[in-house]
Amino acid sequence: MRLGLALGYWGRGPDPRHLELAQEAERLGYDSVWTAESWGSDAFTPLTWIAAHTSRIRLGTAIAQMAARSPTTTAMHALTLDHLSGGRMMLGLGLSGPQVVEGWYGRPFPRSPLTATREYVDVVRQVLRREGPVEVAGRFHAHPYRGEDATGLGKPLKPITHPLRADLPILLGAEGPKNIAQTTRIADGWLPLYWSPTRTDAYEASLTDLPEDFVIAPMARVTVCDDVAEGLLPVKAMLGFYIGGMGHAKRNFHADLMARMGYADEARRVQELFLAGRREEAVLAVPDAFADEISLVGPRGRIAERLELWRKGPVTDLLALAPDPHTLRVLAELNS
Repeated sequence: MRLGLALGYWGRGPDPRHLELAQEAERLGYDSVWTAESWGSDAFTPLTWIAAHTSRIRLGTAIAQMAARSPTTTAMHALTLDHLSGGRMMLGLGLSGPQVVEGWYGRPFPRSPLTATREYVDVVRQVLRREGPVEVAGRFHAHPYRGEDATGLGKPLKPITHPLRADLPILLGAEGPKNIAQTTRIADGWLPLYWSPTRTDAYEASLTDLPEDFVIAPMARVTVCDDVAEGLLPVKAMLGFYIGGMGHAKRNFHADLMARMGYADEARRVQELFLAGRREEAVLAVPDAFADEISLVGPRGRIAERLELWRKGPVTDLLALAPDPHTLRVLAELNS
């Protein structure tokens, strides 16, 4: 199982530790480093900065939001950074949810998310292969555009720049069973939001007939500490925000996923508290058991024991949300 460093997205401002952590991860032999975006910092610019200050570690977006850019724009970002980094780029994509797509990006959330994702990936792959002009008679991502308001002057084009790699890896952040199953057919890997090594049956039906070398790369908070309950608080805070605030009361993919993983009543309670403005109570209502099983928190011996569960399953890459160099070093030692 390879190790990656997940840096997430910025909060109020850039985190001055991120470059140091990325460089330390490279020194320790980590395979990859990943950046993200929500509705603030973007995923590609910090990754480019890291690329300029490292030499070997692979670079991934986990995730770049599809609504933020047309698929050809995303392909341009990916092929540019792949050239500048010497072939280290991995493109992780995700659809996000209606609140973000419509509220932040000002675009309609697709009524057929699977079709929209499939068309998006098709366009990106056509750009990277550069076998001919990009042409997709799509419902959501038609190239050329031929809508009612089109001029009729659009023509199929292929990129001026020759991509460094036609097979640049594309990974998808998928949560629903059908979306995960489609991911195994159209992408090179899957970026699970929550992964529990003791509940792999939650995904089993979607992961049948996996292609050879298919990547499964979940993110997990990793913290070496003496007090497990205290170490789980950042995990619970993240879960409270995603389950309570990253979606509508009637349509929240993160809450749905928590329910499928055996915590339906608890997910509903977290949502109710968060949406009522009782955010601290919402965080405390996240079960310690759920936060614990999707993370690696505690003394070194406890993490070593639990890490074996992750290594025995189908996970190929563990993307560690690790807040300090000591934790990065301990995890590298335990995984060697």
